[in-house]
Amino acid sequence: METTTTATTSSLSAPANVSNSGAIVPAGTSPIGTSAAASTPSPLPHPRLVTTSHDPTTGKSHISSDSTLAPFYPFGPTRSGFVTFHTSETVPASNSGTYTPSATTTLPRPPPQGTTFGVTDIPPGGMAPMHQTQTVDYAVVLEGEIVLLLDEVDERGKREERVIGKGEFAIQRGTRHGWVNRGTGVCRMGFVMVGAEEIK
Repeated sequence: METTTTATTSSLSAPANVSNSGAIVPAGTSPIGTSAAASTPSPLPHPRLVTTSHDPTTGKSHISSDSTLAPFYPFGPTRSGFVTFHTSETVPASNSGTYTPSATTTLPRPPPQGTTFGVTDIPPGGMAPMHQTQTVDYAVVLEGEIVLLLDEVDERGKREERVIGKGEFAIQRGTRHGWVNRGTGVCRMGFVMVGAEEIK
């Protein structure tokens, strides 16, 4: 499939904290920025999150939270939305106490030694420009499809890319990459981002 990055990058601008030059964005800083030409908010329902904890008195497991979380739209209500379910400061993570998720108003960003779990909704025409993060990202497409863009260019000048469909997965290992939704519907991606060592 032919890449159309020229058209998208000329009409869609990245925020200032996104690197399009290949510079690595460390864990703990904003990893991506997205823009879109969509005209309506995401039609997908707000994600529901069920969280378990331990009863502090008995030590038995129980449901500590069952709620839906509204996406955060840092670039406007018709553009990409983000929901961060959980962030751990370190690995191994602490399972002590009770965790109650709450709406976040920041882009997903794992601490340098930690993890972040959440979802991103990218509307048709939306993209995350080429960027690089010091993380390992585990991603699954939950709805729609997304195109993963990489640095490699073939003899015809076409950038290496892969279409990842609903129910399919990707492991992004700190490489420079971008995402673009060329489909007709919203793409919802679930992801876990883990702070990683510097590439040597």
